[in-house]
Amino acid sequence: MDLVYQKEIHVTEEHIDKNHHVNNVQYVHWVEEIAGEHWDSLKHKTEFAEFAWILVDHHIQYKKQVFLHDVITVKTYPKPPEGIKQPRKVEFYCKDKLVVDSDTLWVLVDLKTQKIKRLESDWLDNIVEES
Repeated sequence: MDLVYQKEIHVTEEHIDKNHHVNNVQYVHWVEEIAGEHWDSLKHKTEFAEFAWILVDHHIQYKKQVFLHDVITVKTYPKPPEGIKQPRKVEFYCKDKLVVDSDTLWVLVDLKTQKIKRLESDWLDNIVEES
């Protein structure tokens, strides 16, 4: 299994700001949304199904504008852990061009104890092996 998850988004009026392009805040929302969807598709393959990811840091680079009726392909994948932080890449493409590039850091939280879980450096390999 490949740890890349992707989906298409059709840009509608609700995504557009007063400058007639997709609002920057919308991209942050989509970053959180696709990361959550990806985790929901994988968590049953882990011992952390009852845990939640919390976004602790994000960097977004806007390369090109996207407009009403455009179709965006969003791709995301986790990168190797860095201590307690789990890096994740989210890329937005429109017409096969990278329009927004996002690097985020997440921590995994045990919802019962509210404590951060430190993951083994190879924990992503274990998900791939199960597929």
